[in-house]
Parts: sequence; structure tokens; C-alpha cells
Amino acid sequence: MEPIPGSRFRGTWKYVRAAVFIGFFLAIFAFAALGSFVLFAKIEGAPPVAVPQTTIFYAADGSKIGESDHGQKRYWVHLGDISPHVIEATIAVEDRKFYEHHGFDLKRIAGAVLANLEAMDKVQGASTITQQYARNLFLTHEKTWSRKIQEALYTIRLEANYSKDQILEGYLNTIYYGHGAYGIEAAARYYFGKHASELTLSEAAMLAGIPKGPYYYSPFVNEQRAKARQKIVLTSMVEAGYISRQEAERAYRDKLVYIRHREREQPVAPYFQDVVKQQLRTKLGLDERTIELGGLRVYTTLDRRLQRIAEEQVKQVISPHSAIQAALVAMDPRTGEVKALIGGRNYEESPFNRAVQAERQPGSTFKPFLYYAAIEQGFTPSTQLRSELTTFTFNGGRSSYTPHNYNDYYANGPITLAEALAVSDNVFAVKTLQFIGADKLVDTAKALGITSRLKAVPSLALGTSPVKMIDMVAAYSTLANYGKQTEPVFIQKVVDANGNVLYEHKPESRQVLDRDAAFVTTHLMTGMFDPKLNGYTTVTGQSIIDDITRPYAGKSGTTKTDSWMIGFAPQLVAGVWTGYDRGETMDRPAERQYAKQIWVHFMEQSLAGEPKKSFKPTKGVIGVYIDPQNGKLATDSCPVKRKTYYLIGTEPTDYCTDHLEKKKKKKEDGKSWFEKWFPWF
Repeated sequence: MEPIPGSRFRGTWKYVRAAVFIGFFLAIFAFAALGSFVLFAKIEGAPPVAVPQTTIFYAADGSKIGESDHGQKRYWVHLGDISPHVIEATIAVEDRKFYEHHGFDLKRIAGAVLANLEAMDKVQGASTITQQYARNLFLTHEKTWSRKIQEALYTIRLEANYSKDQILEGYLNTIYYGHGAYGIEAAARYYFGKHASELTLSEAAMLAGIPKGPYYYSPFVNEQRAKARQKIVLTSMVEAGYISRQEAERAYRDKLVYIRHREREQPVAPYFQDVVKQQLRTKLGLDERTIELGGLRVYTTLDRRLQRIAEEQVKQVISPHSAIQAALVAMDPRTGEVKALIGGRNYEESPFNRAVQAERQPGSTFKPFLYYAAIEQGFTPSTQLRSELTTFTFNGGRSSYTPHNYNDYYANGPITLAEALAVSDNVFAVKTLQFIGADKLVDTAKALGITSRLKAVPSLALGTSPVKMIDMVAAYSTLANYGKQTEPVFIQKVVDANGNVLYEHKPESRQVLDRDAAFVTTHLMTGMFDPKLNGYTTVTGQSIIDDITRPYAGKSGTTKTDSWMIGFAPQLVAGVWTGYDRGETMDRPAERQYAKQIWVHFMEQSLAGEPKKSFKPTKGVIGVYIDPQNGKLATDSCPVKRKTYYLIGTEPTDYCTDHLEKKKKKKEDGKSWFEKWFPWF
């Protein structure tokens, strides 16, 4: 039986209506799903887009001294600070419809699916810039459905909450360009030694081609492949209408000049940078991840010229074959800013920072604290005590102590405090401590910022309690600053990746010592460089006097295992320590001179060109000329005179008479026989 005419049409129309009906509901479902995704994106809000960025450390002059990147270099730059060639090249080769779609390029996806089905392999990708950025934010490229779904949701959230320019900026700052360079700024620096804003068309096209295969297309790995990829990028730019074919051909022919990379660059002042990082943890309370990968800009107090001088002097003075270690700290006494720091001779071999971590016996460099305390207790530069081999008893007579002078030289008679400090007489120092009390010296040292535990015993006067070098240099800085204390400063300012100032140093100081007594002590410390004060032995600075061209105050110190030299001019204070890590004794005389040699050459070179300033007396002191051998006011008969400062009211009032008879006898010896027999004529 033949079908009734029109029945076939009615059957077909039935299927059409069903298809339309189903399609309608599918469309509603699709729109509902899309609306749900958009609503989800809005409810969830903007996804976190913070990614690890390189923290950069700068010297005081603004030059870069180091980075924290763990092999990854990351810098964030604004879209306006990126060359337009980079933006155009990236869009042309990665996502030409970037400004038209909403995160997914459906036409491109369909084309990629057909191409991959035809080849039965993945030969074409369809990820948009937004999708790639979402993938970068996960910091993992694992190929799981869970990760892909999250990536899609991230893509929607990015498009719903950020502008296209913000997404493009984020993408260009996070995409990987090979060799540890994340982001266009890191890539521009790594490959061409310039900023992203300075890239030419040829350079931009080369870099834009690398992310497809960071190792495969790296010009450092295979320049021929990289050039072929660059040509594809330039052709894409022509097709996208960004450049002409002639511009593309010229850019392809341009010779690219890459920067050469040493296998491993030597870091600048690595011990100093370690201290800066420690202060970021303790002083600013930053965690390790923020410090290492937070994109911070840390502006420090380091003076690169002074740091270089310090490192050169350590290398020149100490033989490369010697096992002796060294440490150096230099500060501006007026501000507390640390200008140079060495914590050891080789950071790669030993990152242990001897300048701030080690505690060593300071020896006679501790004596200025003793004599400051004594001056406060009524001693003056003219105070005399006998220098002779002496055994001291303490602990109620149960214990004894016999200090020795260097090479067992003693005056075997009275000497002045000024002379005792200049020649570093140990007996005088211990006697002084007996007068003022060990507790007084401990209190003075603590006021000066010595943080180590100090034993209140007679030998404390000779620096037998181990201390930290940074504390000693800071204490000398306080003396140089007339008793006004400023904490050692390493960081001037810290700025986060968004340009917010997290920390900025505000200069602070407090008067911890009597201003006048501090100056008297400082002037006493100039004596180690003055041969006039060598009454019975040479002054301790005798070996470096010929190298000195300006006024300095300072003190050296030597123990069996340690050699110190700390001193200052009004503009700069520096301390040097040398010794063996394992406590070996320094038996060769030349080894004991290393600290002085490093110190004097460092100071002279660092201050070259600076005004030769003297130490300006304070209002509460008075300067008079004395005979340094007896501390009395000098007369015309005295062969040696030295201007010495006293607290007003404590200056000597007696005139020296030791040389009057000698002068009279000399005058008598110079008379003729006629004058001797007829003096009245």
C-alpha cells in the first residue's frame, strides 16, 4: 500500500520540530551554563595572579648587587613599559583574536580539533593567551582533567574580572622564555642585556617565538631553529597587519647581538647580602618565600667602591695559600650605615659570616671602653700608675692573675694613661680595672652595644671575653660620634612588587656616653699613631705610621689566636679581624700585622679625595700642651710636647720641672771660660 501523500512530509516535519525543540532547550541550557559560569566567576571574584618574582638588592648608588631567584629570574613590568613590537608579535603568533574573544576562541578550537583528527595526532593547539596565563598561574602543567577544568574556570574568572590589557600584561610577565627567565623583562635582560621597553622588532620577534619550545627554540641552543621560528613570527605579524613585508624582511636580516653569560657570575658582597636577608626576616618580619620570590626591591647601604677596596686589600695582604681568615666592617659613624662588609675570604668555600656571627677575643681593642669608664670615674690622660710585672689577686684572694706586656717590656716606673693606651700597657689596664671595678667596664661595654656575655674578671681589661666584630665596630662608631649611638644600618628602603614601600629607615640616635668624656677618649686613641708617646717602647701603630696621611683614632689588639685593628676618621670607621677558624695560634710576626695593613690601606684608599678632617673638641673639654712622659704642663725646657684634652677642671696645673736642670747644665756647658769665671761681667 502506498503511503498517503503528505504523510512523509508530516513525519519529516515531526523530526524537524523535535530537533528545533531539543536545540532550543540545548541553547537555553548552554546559555544557562554560560550564565552560571559568569555568575560563578563574579562570585568567586578576581583570581590571585601573584606569581614568584625575583627579589633584587641594590647598593647605595642604585646599582644592582644581587638577586634571589633560585635559578628563576622574574621581574614584573607594566604593559606600557613593554616594547609595542613585543605585544604585536605575541598577539600575532599566539592569539590574533585576543581582543575579540572572551577567553576561548571557539572557531580556533574547532579548527584545531579537525586538524588533529585528520593527522591523528596533536599538530595544532588552540589555547588563547588568557588560557595560557591561567595555566601559568597554577605553576604546574600536569595533564589531568582536574587541572584542565580548573584552568578553564580560571580562564573565565580572569576574563570576568580583569581587562584585556591586564591579562596581556600578566601573560607577558609570567610566560617562560627559557634559561630560567620568566617574563619578558627577564628575557630581554638575559638575551640582549636591555629592558623590555628597548627591544627592537627583530629582537621582539625572536623572543616571541621562544615560548612555544623554550629549549628547542632558544638561540643559545640552536640559532638556526630560532631564526626559523623568528621568521614564522614575522610572517604572522605581516598577516595580522602589524608590519609590512619589507619591514619583516629587514627585521629578519638584522644581526642580533646577544650578551655573553659567564657560567656563574660572582655575587657582589655576598656576606653583606646575607645580613640584609637576615634583617628582612628579623626586623621586618618577612617570611622566606616573600624574601626569595616576592619581587621585592631592597635598597641597601652598601658602597660598592669601598666594598671593592676592602676585598682587594684582603687579597693583597694575605697570601692566597694562607689558611688565615679575615673579616671587615666599615660604617659611617654619623649615620650608622654599613658601607662595606667582609665575612670571610671565600664565600663559596665558607658562607659563615665572621663579621656578625663569630665571637672572638678582642684583645686590646677593648681598652678604649675601659679608659672611657675610668675618665668618667675621675681618671685623666695624666693619671699615673706604675708599669711593672704585677700579680693581682681576686675572689677574696683565692685566685690570682699575672698579665704580661708584649715581649715582657715594662717601664718599671710610673707612666700616664695617655702613654699606657698608646703603647698598650697591660699592667696599667688591669690596675685601672681594679680601681673602677669590673662591673663598671661591663656596664660601659653594654651601653656601647656589646651583646656578648662578659666575664667581670681582671682579664676583661685585656679583652679576654669573646665578642662580635659588628658590635665592636658599632661601639667605636659611638665613640667617633661623640657618644651618640646609631645602630648599624644595612637597609635603606624595601619596596614590594606593586611599588608599595614596606619599610624605610628613619635615622635614630641616642646619647649613651658623656659627650666630653667620649671626645677625650677619642683623642687618647690618636696616640697609637704618635711617636711622641713612646716613652719606653714603640706605640702600637708604629708599623703603619708612614702610610697615614690624615688624623685617625684607633686601637689594635692581639691575642695568641686573633689580630684586630679598629679605627676611624670623622667620616668613616672600620674594623678588621684576622685569625684562624680553628683557633690556631699566629706564631709568625708578619701574621700579626695583617689586620693593621688591611685597615690602613682600606682607610687611606676609601677616604682618598675626602677632606682631611680633625676631631673637633667639644665644649666641655680643654686642650693643653703636656710633657707626655709625666703628664705635666710642658715648658720650654721639655724636649717633647703634645696637645692633650681634659674635661674642664681636670687639666694638670703643675709644670714639668724634669728638664730644667738638664737645660741649665746644657746652657752652662755652652759658656766660654771667660763667662764661667766672670758671670757678673
